[in-house]
Amino acid sequence: MPQYPSSTNKSALDVLILAAGLGTRMKSNVAKVLHKLDGRPLIAHVCRTAAKLAPRGIYVVVGHQAEQVQAAAEQELGEQKPSFVSQKQQRGTGDAANAGRSALAKANSTIVLLSGDVPLVRAETLRALIDEHARSRASCTILTIRLENPTGYGRVVRDAGGNFSKIVEQRDATDDERQIREVNSGIYCFDSGKLFAALEKIQPTNSQGEYYLTDVPAILKEDGDAIALYQHADSREVSGINTRAELAEFENLVRRRTIRRLMLEAGVTFVDPSNAYVSSDAKIGRDCIVHPGVHIEGNAVLGEACEIQQGSRIVNSRLGDRVTIKDHCLIVDSEISDDCAVGPFAHLRMNARMEERAVVGNFVEVKKSKIGRGTKSMHLTYLGDATIGENTNIGAGTVTCNYDGKNKNPTIIEDNVRIGSDTMLVAPVRVGEGSITGAGSVVTEDVPPQTLVAGVPARVKKKLGESK
Repeated sequence: MPQYPSSTNKSALDVLILAAGLGTRMKSNVAKVLHKLDGRPLIAHVCRTAAKLAPRGIYVVVGHQAEQVQAAAEQELGEQKPSFVSQKQQRGTGDAANAGRSALAKANSTIVLLSGDVPLVRAETLRALIDEHARSRASCTILTIRLENPTGYGRVVRDAGGNFSKIVEQRDATDDERQIREVNSGIYCFDSGKLFAALEKIQPTNSQGEYYLTDVPAILKEDGDAIALYQHADSREVSGINTRAELAEFENLVRRRTIRRLMLEAGVTFVDPSNAYVSSDAKIGRDCIVHPGVHIEGNAVLGEACEIQQGSRIVNSRLGDRVTIKDHCLIVDSEISDDCAVGPFAHLRMNARMEERAVVGNFVEVKKSKIGRGTKSMHLTYLGDATIGENTNIGAGTVTCNYDGKNKNPTIIEDNVRIGSDTMLVAPVRVGEGSITGAGSVVTEDVPPQTLVAGVPARVKKKLGESK
């Protein structure tokens, strides 16, 4: 990922993310920042952007469902471990920012303050904000936007010279102030010492009885500090998500952007772009064709010239070149090599692997198994914990009986084997190279190479190549 080192030499860069609230307008028992956009929690999007700034530290203020929020942030950031501070009572954004006092008050840093519910903000935008903060030598720089309908947002009031005067919340604004279209995005740059000194002075004198972070710039201004404004052109990029309706709108926006990018930059054909769902993290190769109703989720990777037919879902899986996924298949955490075909109505999961030219057909489930090169399993079969060699044919209705009530056991089928229809392979068991099982066999013991077995339980009928 690109790195954005701090543009100022006088202080380090820290990021403080406010993520303690429940989000009452979501009408949910789940903390707002844990609701998912593009398959990832909102807090994960903000953490990823913060990491691109290459800050000295990333600090996340947690409150509601703190353990789950911490887990989501840690999963996203990996080795770049975030630090967490707790807001024990949710008493407003000023109180939330003040929760970072013990970690950051003496840090002598530039703090980029973000909200955990603003998932689309880009690192490039934050870098421009940081640069304006450094250029203007301000103690606080506020990222603002203009909205045609600013209802619900804090208005940015400027003086006659166009400089910052104050921020006033919607519920506390006068009629004239409510006509202002420039609003506060909730994204700031602060000098750390100045921020926490001003937080000591804020009072809950508003209609909500809360400590407003928006009071801090006015306090700094009264103390003679410079307050800068950086107006950003794209209001959607820096908007927060407050309701499920807004979450759905953002989901649709991200999906449209992803599909358009794949069509224009990667050479992917979408038969009906309005009816396909693709993760922004997915990679799809040139000349792939994606039919309606397809879901491609997580870190899925598709090679070139693949065809994904209607209603199929691919999650965190890797496909080679020229792979065909027929209608209504589910493929999760699996790998499919070049020139394979899957489905219709097939299910691959838990690290299932298909080697070149393998075929899995109608109503076949493959779990934690390897299907060898050129091997086919065409109908109504369960293959679990199995290793299957090359050029083998698995007959309709075959089941690897891998569970004995306590443990999952392996089945090994070697190269050039023919498994008859309705064969039950009671694991642990091995079928040797070139062998055949008769239809309806129940195989409870290893089958030697080049052998025909049949019956219940299966018994050796003859060595292949010999007369009976």
